[in-house]
Amino acid sequence: MSAGSAVASALADAHRESWGLVLAATVRTVRDLDLAEECVQEAYAAALRSWPVDGVPANPAAWLTTTARRRGVDAVRRASTLRAKLPLLVEPEEARVDEVSVEGAGGEERPVVEDPDGAVRDERLRLVLLCCHPALAAEAQVALTLRLVCGVATADIARAFLVPEATMAARLTRAKRKIAGSRIPFRLPGADELPGRLAGVLDVVHLLFTTGHTAPSGEDLVRPDLVEAALRLARVLRALVPGEPEVDGLLALLLATDARRATRLSSTGRLLRLAEQDRSRWDRAALAEARALVMAALPSPRAGRYTLQAAIACVHAEAPSHAATDWPQLLGLYDALLALWPSPVVALNRAVPLAEVHGPAAALAEVRGVAAGGRLADYPYLPAVEADLLARLGRSAEAADAYRRARALTGAAAERAFLDERLAALGHEPG
Repeated sequence: MSAGSAVASALADAHRESWGLVLAATVRTVRDLDLAEECVQEAYAAALRSWPVDGVPANPAAWLTTTARRRGVDAVRRASTLRAKLPLLVEPEEARVDEVSVEGAGGEERPVVEDPDGAVRDERLRLVLLCCHPALAAEAQVALTLRLVCGVATADIARAFLVPEATMAARLTRAKRKIAGSRIPFRLPGADELPGRLAGVLDVVHLLFTTGHTAPSGEDLVRPDLVEAALRLARVLRALVPGEPEVDGLLALLLATDARRATRLSSTGRLLRLAEQDRSRWDRAALAEARALVMAALPSPRAGRYTLQAAIACVHAEAPSHAATDWPQLLGLYDALLALWPSPVVALNRAVPLAEVHGPAAALAEVRGVAAGGRLADYPYLPAVEADLLARLGRSAEAADAYRRARALTGAAAERAFLDERLAALGHEPG
């Protein structure tokens, strides 16, 4: 590998693995989201200039953090006072910005603001909690956290939210303006405040996992960095608030879903449906942990949608084959989930067990009812499910048209190739 390629690879790894860590440390120094993001971007740009000359540092994340925080300190010092120039104040009575707060003796990094009650020890989760302030709309919390904590591209966040990229960019801008304009005090919550932030944080972790489990665009179906970050955050959150059934349910859902990661693509890169996957290669340790979490969480009156979704994933995982799946139990779980969380995506997913229990015609009627609602107009899985049902009913021309609509809506190469294969099986071309 050439020196240039080694630097590019190291920078890509540092962006994927350390963006949230670097940004969290910088936010805690400069107390301003926009300034912190600008400083972190400058740090990565500086690495692009410096590392080809000086070599990739032994600890790229520490190098980037120190560089970003120093730039932030310089920006703060150029301002007349911290309070006058920086609207986003994080516990203003706490630490002041100085040389020691950025780098201690011998280059050792020291935190700027300690956690009240020692509640939060993970930097990424700290930043998630900062972004998930109740004053922000739920979708703004999730989008802002994906952008700032994980460095997910605005276009990919837009795909995850089923909105145009320009709409998502405007939402992110409005969220930041609200933070600045309302002078929202983004202090770190103590352990007694964490339950009130749980709903937003759980949504963030779940959408982070979803974005990684099936990447909205690009050649790779899975982004392992995002999947593993979501799993890590879910485990840290469970340690912070033990005994919360929805936290256990979310972790169970992620484990049960990710347990199939190795079998979702063939050796040639072909996307495999659940019925085609080699169940002997599923991660049985992860599935056993997921099942234990679900069994503990389900009896609780506080169990919610994540626990029910985890139960659904476990029913799929426990079946010895696709044909032997307990479809009536799945349909009952989906009915309960839809009553608790009347989402069009849940209604669409319910069509799968409905087709097995009551036939594809009944399921097609439900899917078209979901489509008529208009909320999933840009969701590629809606026409894909419709196409499968039409194919099962022998209506191949209509199925082919639905597959083409699904293909036009997906940006993932593996999914496009899968849909092309389905079209070919019907005797139709992709175009």
